[in-house]
Amino acid sequence: MRVNRHGSATTELIGDREVKMQRVFDAPMSLVFDALTKPEHVRAHFSPDPNPLHICEIDLRVGGTYHYAWYVPGDKECSFRGTFLEIERPTRIVATWLFEGWPNDEAVETMTLEEVDGVTTLTDVLKFKDRTSLGDHFQGNNEGMQTSFDQLEDLLAELA
Repeated sequence: MRVNRHGSATTELIGDREVKMQRVFDAPMSLVFDALTKPEHVRAHFSPDPNPLHICEIDLRVGGTYHYAWYVPGDKECSFRGTFLEIERPTRIVATWLFEGWPNDEAVETMTLEEVDGVTTLTDVLKFKDRTSLGDHFQGNNEGMQTSFDQLEDLLAELA
């Protein structure tokens, strides 16, 4: 049974330089993995703003790169990029993470997927080089992340 989980993503600080985001999806882990790694799916859910991605490049292999970009209201570009360090389909992806709006705050992102009875938990941990790099990016307003995860949930329902 599909449950509407909009707005249910959690964010917490773990340690002094790591942030953990977690969200549950009513979909098998292989489908969630594909939705997170195939450009045609990432285009549909990643941007939390009304504008879709105008750049969605994914070279899904160790050493390959990704780049996502869209225009936020006011025509300012929002861009994320990184390099894949580990890929264990369909359970784990480790990559560097850089939001170009904060170029000194690069992190290593580890996404893990666990499935129980067709329900998948996505755990996403960003580990920054130091506390200063972490800053306060993930404390307070995480509306963009919530919107992206809600759009992912809606996409997964369409794909199922």
